[in-house]
Amino acid sequence: MTAQSLIQDGLVAFVKRECPTCALIEAQMREVARKLPQFQVVSQDDPRFPAGVDRLVDDRELDHSWLNNIESTPTLMRFQGGREVERVIGWDREGWRKLTGIADLGDGLPVFRPG
Repeated sequence: MTAQSLIQDGLVAFVKRECPTCALIEAQMREVARKLPQFQVVSQDDPRFPAGVDRLVDDRELDHSWLNNIESTPTLMRFQGGREVERVIGWDREGWRKLTGIADLGDGLPVFRPG
């Protein structure tokens, strides 16, 4: 297991720089990070991606991804008490808005883009 733990309550986004959809939503991840203190990003291939997000977890060993059955990036998960309660796979604007509570998140982006 990687050294840094995932948050117990809040949102976790699993991403990688080489994912075109993840690159597309980089600014949205920064917005979520600014507005929600309980938001964490798990980066599979670059511990500095996305830029401007403070709560980054280096998952180049894919330990967190494997334990959470991540098959595609981006995947946004809500945790409560350390357990997954909701998941959105890919960029699904309405799904991300619902999980984050940010009503205008992703304005100007496609409604859906798979990971």
